[in-house]
Amino acid sequence: MNVTEKVIREQFAFWQGAASAPLPQITQRTVVVVGCGTSFYLAQSIAAAFNEGGRRAIPVPGAEWARRMGTYLADRSDTLVIGLSRSGTTTETVQAIEASRAAGLPTLAISCEEGSTILQAADRAIYLPTHKEEGIVMSVSASLMLIAGLRLAGVTPARAAEAAAAMAAVEGADDLLRGKGHFVYLGAGAMYGAANEGGLKLMEMSISLSQAFHPLEYRHGPISLIDEGSLVVMLYSAETAEEEAKVVADVRAKGAKVIGFGGPGDLSVALASKGPARAVEVLPALQLLGEKVALLKGLDTSQPRHLTKVVTLV
Repeated sequence: MNVTEKVIREQFAFWQGAASAPLPQITQRTVVVVGCGTSFYLAQSIAAAFNEGGRRAIPVPGAEWARRMGTYLADRSDTLVIGLSRSGTTTETVQAIEASRAAGLPTLAISCEEGSTILQAADRAIYLPTHKEEGIVMSVSASLMLIAGLRLAGVTPARAAEAAAAMAAVEGADDLLRGKGHFVYLGAGAMYGAANEGGLKLMEMSISLSQAFHPLEYRHGPISLIDEGSLVVMLYSAETAEEEAKVVADVRAKGAKVIGFGGPGDLSVALASKGPARAVEVLPALQLLGEKVALLKGLDTSQPRHLTKVVTLV
């Protein structure tokens, strides 16, 4: 077991800290959640949770918000900007917080590095201690920032025991993963961010092609790529599971194997939570799937190709 897998499996000891950390009250009418890479995909799920809770929210990549706020939000009155950065030094996310403050917008930063640049740059800060051995691949920190972000949106995230059960359910997925060269992640609403993050994890860990789509959009062109070499991960939403199961039936009929989280598949993983809380419940299992594909390809995820732990612009 390499250090990446070790950290993924040991992450649940850190969840309580994120689940109980004091959080500031949000009073603004609109929330913008910014981040880069994994943090941006977490922002997608967090923004969806805010909207479902009745508060207007949008996710924006850090670089985009720092450079062209008006492209994404014309009326920025009564708006809070939340920045997510594991290291607290991600250049574009720090720039987004700095640009927001320069524009007179209140800011809140979430980071897993105490005293980091972004925590000092923001008006308010949330520090979430993470696993000291976490390397380039973001795993524990992603779960912690998602938990805190969903709590800010008024959502009670899935519990560690529920996520651990979902992760245990994919332990025997090797036969489904073996020999696959095309990976598709499908999720709607808050689960779309989780689908994007699952695809990113597999891509960076196993150097494999992955794609993420909204489930019903997948029939509109992308399904043409499905064949016996495809593996589809369906992240079901409880309220639309019946129609999402029809998409699963379509791809299975065309030769794909399916792992269904919360619904039918060649491997069906039962989920205890509903709504945006599901994004937390599935995240560790998605991380482990990326590790499993990498192991099947003989790759060491502690040293993913072309990647560094912190991305800075020079």
